[in-house]
Amino acid sequence: MKIFISSDMEGTAGVVDWSQCLAGNPEYEYYRGLLQDEVNASIKGAAAAGANEFLINDSHSSMQNMRPDKFEGNARYLSGRFKPMYMMQGLDSSYDAIFFVSYHGSMGSDGAVLSHTYNPRAIADVRLNGKVVSEAGLNALVAQSYGVPIALVTGDDITAEETRIWAPDVVAAVVKTSITRFAADSMHPVEACDLILNSARDAISKLKTMSPPAIALPATIEITFHNSDFTNMAAWLPGTKKTGVKTVELTDEDPLSLFRRFITTVLLTRSIVEWN
Repeated sequence: MKIFISSDMEGTAGVVDWSQCLAGNPEYEYYRGLLQDEVNASIKGAAAAGANEFLINDSHSSMQNMRPDKFEGNARYLSGRFKPMYMMQGLDSSYDAIFFVSYHGSMGSDGAVLSHTYNPRAIADVRLNGKVVSEAGLNALVAQSYGVPIALVTGDDITAEETRIWAPDVVAAVVKTSITRFAADSMHPVEACDLILNSARDAISKLKTMSPPAIALPATIEITFHNSDFTNMAAWLPGTKKTGVKTVELTDEDPLSLFRRFITTVLLTRSIVEWN
């Protein structure tokens, strides 16, 4: 049984500030260790329920946050930047389940700790078919394309709620409760890992009752940017329609094509940030 694990970092128990999850800061080394522990807990739980093959796609920041020799389950490690499928690189229809480990809430959420949607310096809000959507929801487009269920999500309480919109069957390991965008009530790291392990085992045991995401197609992504610079550049892309000073829309019958176009838009917005 093959498990695809997409790992972020903002959802790790105890993480409440960018300084804790960005390389080069004094606290980063400690918190990257907590992230690795949570990823390993998900592997151990899945393995206890019969999973035997794991791919971890490191999806946070520069995407090189963990130590390959420390993974449980002889897991493969997909790391590094400029991945065409970004947080979902490596997924295909051969996988049995998807885990989202240490995920966070959307930029449009009400106070999810460290909330953002792919690029916080450019994107103010993203909606999928009219609903506020998180990174987990956008990534569900890829899960739907390959027909793989999202079985587990770990992170804060708001992240769990937002993920259930697109993956109703998902098992959620809530390791912290958001207080504000920069404050949370977190479980002790050992208890958080225990919860993730048990939740992963539970998710695999329920896998036969789970279905892949079923997002209505054609699907539309609406992006609201912080200013018109981003809007005007995004509109350069074929099939992207400017709908307001700060908004664009992308629509497609193919969920994978729609996701790719969204990621291309994100990469364009990063180039504007660099110029400024």
